[in-house]
Amino acid sequence: MARVVVVGAGLGGLAAAARLAATGHQVTVLEQGERVGGKLGRYARDGHAFDTGPSLVTLPQVYRDLFAATGAPLDDVLDLVRLDPAVAYRFADGSRLAVPGVAAGIPAALDAALGDGAGGQWAALMDRAERMWRISEAPFLRRPLQGAATLARLARRPSEVATVAPWATLRGLGRRHLADPRLRTLLDRYATYSGSDPRRAPAVLATVPYAEQAFGSWYVRGGLHRLAEAVADRARERGARIRTGCPVRRVLVERGRAAGVELADGARIPADVVVSGVDADALYASLVPPQRATRGVRRDLARATASLSGVVLLLALRGRTPGLAHHSVLFPDDYDAEFDAIFGTGRFTAPRPVADPTVYVSAPDDPALRPDENSESWFVLVNAPRHDPRAGVDWDASGLADRYADDVLDVLARRGLDVRDRVRWRVVRTPADLERDTGSVGGSIYGTSSNGARAAFLRPSNASPVPGLFLVGGSSHPGGGLPLVALSAEIVAGLIGPA
Repeated sequence: MARVVVVGAGLGGLAAAARLAATGHQVTVLEQGERVGGKLGRYARDGHAFDTGPSLVTLPQVYRDLFAATGAPLDDVLDLVRLDPAVAYRFADGSRLAVPGVAAGIPAALDAALGDGAGGQWAALMDRAERMWRISEAPFLRRPLQGAATLARLARRPSEVATVAPWATLRGLGRRHLADPRLRTLLDRYATYSGSDPRRAPAVLATVPYAEQAFGSWYVRGGLHRLAEAVADRARERGARIRTGCPVRRVLVERGRAAGVELADGARIPADVVVSGVDADALYASLVPPQRATRGVRRDLARATASLSGVVLLLALRGRTPGLAHHSVLFPDDYDAEFDAIFGTGRFTAPRPVADPTVYVSAPDDPALRPDENSESWFVLVNAPRHDPRAGVDWDASGLADRYADDVLDVLARRGLDVRDRVRWRVVRTPADLERDTGSVGGSIYGTSSNGARAAFLRPSNASPVPGLFLVGGSSHPGGGLPLVALSAEIVAGLIGPA
């Protein structure tokens, strides 16, 4: 039995704690905040409640596997609801598309909304994406990152290399398969699931819409924060101890290997294994002592492009919105301008808030999230550059957050969802707030982006160069998002092994 310290009670850390405790290890989880969940947070006030991070569960089988491996089945603990429609889109030309929650119905819905031929184009692309998925899912998403060995697993046959097309971008794949510009816009959006720019992100990200549509879009009744609470409960049931309000100052390294952690109050907790669920950039910059072994990781992090962040509006609304889907996305006229602003490319020489952003609205029809039947609780998200005053983006600048929130409400109104006179109150959360709350450098949601053909291989691996130190969560392999952080925990549990 090893003594394991898990730093951070985000979903990746909690999933690792549950798996390791279930296999007989002595596990302690240390969380700087007062609640578990990390980015999968919750805010409640006056009967309104909101998920403050992820608002969608994809690949639910990953969590069913986690719960099956650690005790009772997932469906004994949580009520997962498959969404139909999965999402409603509004395009700049005024056309609308409600994407069915079952993949078989999507081509017909596309033809009806966008014109004959749209469904066939999308279906052909998803056929290609399915082949990409089958090639990459097991050797990449479910295995440790091992440099050249990982590339070899992904390049077993020339035909498979051609299918994955590591030299191609997601934007390029869309241009090849999709004649309708609205379909290309739809595909571009999936680059943001990894915090990336579709013009630079790899074509293999087409597996994201494939997985979402093939395996469904799901909601946890009562709010997605309940998923984090359920995984924390499972970890405790298996014997893990979870301590909140317990920030870690540094990882102790003795004789070249991880030996525990030092807390902010100076106390030391010895361990045989340390599992870090904090942002990898923050880990290697401030928690791990500088040493020769970590130089390569630091260099790769410096070479990678940080992921985008976001500005969130939590809106407590009077009244109900007829016909509103659970998830809505309202696109701008110029999507490229959004990515130029976020990453400081193209027409801009430095990052800046997006003037005319894509707006995402999550409005669950869930009585648990509203005070009465004549109310709504909306989570509104727009993509944004991370907080970086040195680069000219200071989200703590006086008045910026509220001015930008007003702008977002005006954008919503111009695109047909005017709720300005229905707002009881609002809470605005910026990338600077996300950095403070979760420790993510600059509030980058996914750590590093997938911009560039080699980006996935620059992401920190789960086994660090320091023996006994492992990484889980969205800033490490295989990436961000609810299913991938759980897979990172599964990989780390496999690397550590049972007691």
